[in-house]
Amino acid sequence: MVLGLSLPAFTMLHVIISLIAIVTGLTVMFGLLGSKPMRGLTAIFLLFTILTSVTGFLFPFKELLPSHMVGILSLVLLAIACIALYGVKLSGAWRPIYVVTAMTSLYLNVFVLIIQSFLKVPALAALAPAVPPAPPSGPVFAVVQGIVLVFFVLVIIGAWRRFRPMAIA
Repeated sequence: MVLGLSLPAFTMLHVIISLIAIVTGLTVMFGLLGSKPMRGLTAIFLLFTILTSVTGFLFPFKELLPSHMVGILSLVLLAIACIALYGVKLSGAWRPIYVVTAMTSLYLNVFVLIIQSFLKVPALAALAPAVPPAPPSGPVFAVVQGIVLVFFVLVIIGAWRRFRPMAIA
């Protein structure tokens, strides 16, 4: 039981929260490229991405795992993004700091989604077998993660250059 839910129910809740974070995050990402702040969706993205990391720590565990390190890194990045956006309203150097921290948090969420997909989806698991607790490996997995990494690097650079909101309140 986690938060009064069975482990499968809590897992489903965590997955739903994560998918909301990713979908809103991708929408916000394209908004950044078009220099559109998207205040409401940005708030949902940040909140649900924080919830994704926090709920990840509620699963039973005996030792600190790589997934926990990703969660810690994501929470640190999200704290900085929230300070940049809501605390100092993207003034000066805080605009690119926000873009990098928020989009890197989104990347980490997608990174974990890909790992989980290769672990849980039988067709993908067959392409990149894993022996738990090790993550998936092999050329297919590496290529997919590499493509996603390159995509996010290019988008973050593009958003850094293009995102010039008129005013954030």
